[in-house]
Amino acid sequence: MNKDKLVLLSLTILTVVAVGFVLKVAKPVILPLVIAWLMTFIFGPAINFMTQRKIPLPVAITVIMLLLSGVVFLSVFFLHGRVVAIAAEFPRYEEKFIRIGTEIAGALPLAYNPLTDFDWGKSARSTLVTLSGSFFSIVSYLVMVMIFLAFLLSGKPYVQQKMDRALSKKTADQMKIISSSISSQISRYLWAMVLISFLTGCLIWLVLTIIGIDFAITWGALAFFFNFIPVIGSVAASIPPILLALVQFYPSIWPGLITLIAITVVQMTMGNFITPKILGDRLHLSPVVILLSLLFWGWLWGIVGALLAVPIASAIKITCENINELHPIGVMMGSGRRFWKESQSIK
Repeated sequence: MNKDKLVLLSLTILTVVAVGFVLKVAKPVILPLVIAWLMTFIFGPAINFMTQRKIPLPVAITVIMLLLSGVVFLSVFFLHGRVVAIAAEFPRYEEKFIRIGTEIAGALPLAYNPLTDFDWGKSARSTLVTLSGSFFSIVSYLVMVMIFLAFLLSGKPYVQQKMDRALSKKTADQMKIISSSISSQISRYLWAMVLISFLTGCLIWLVLTIIGIDFAITWGALAFFFNFIPVIGSVAASIPPILLALVQFYPSIWPGLITLIAITVVQMTMGNFITPKILGDRLHLSPVVILLSLLFWGWLWGIVGALLAVPIASAIKITCENINELHPIGVMMGSGRRFWKESQSIK
């Protein structure tokens, strides 16, 4: 028995390594497919709604693709416009960057200070050029996502009928219940995350506009995207506007402090009050699972993998919870707050 367990463990490790290698090598194809798969849980209910009302499936898919194309076009146009706007305004900030770097270098008691030789302008211009050049790859990825999404949505309405034909009535009914529960829970989770991220981005944009920080809408959009990465994303999205406030209003540090406090209040309010009300304790992941998921998917697919890490982990958790054999894994992946509260209420 021990030998069998050792063999099983070895095979499991080898399988995980092999799958990780395939996912890493096939990133250009698999990453758009994973994004499209997650998006089916967002747009799948709309496809089912339209087909149930006798709207032909090709027409329903075309409507979804047109709406999504409009959103993608506006998003890419917006992001490109933000980069161009920052590039146009950068010369005004470059002088302050140089002055701040010189003053910091003079204040530090070092024989040699690397800040004196650091070219702020060249570094920032290089970053902006890189961002501008990356728009082509972003658009190509989005086109692949939409192609995959169209194919995945085309088979969405026929899943239950195929179950009826392929399985016995009892097994088919059980599979329908499980798949419907998994689909509805993942769909609710993804829509909730989109709503929470949108509210966070709008609030960040509002408070930065009130304070008078330049490019407030850009930092709101950044907060929207990075809000899908727990804790780390909020911190990463908060750093640029705070640094900009310090540079923009230099030599006064008060706008930077006010920006820090305002962003912290927004993030704390959303994280501790709004998010639990919308998602509830049931969909919370264990901090260890979040950390491991961020490390794995971030290493595998970079920043996009980090953005997808929690939605993928949540989808796996919801799937495990709805399958009896995998239910213990789903429970262990959860935060456990709900069970702790239940045990406290019993006491």
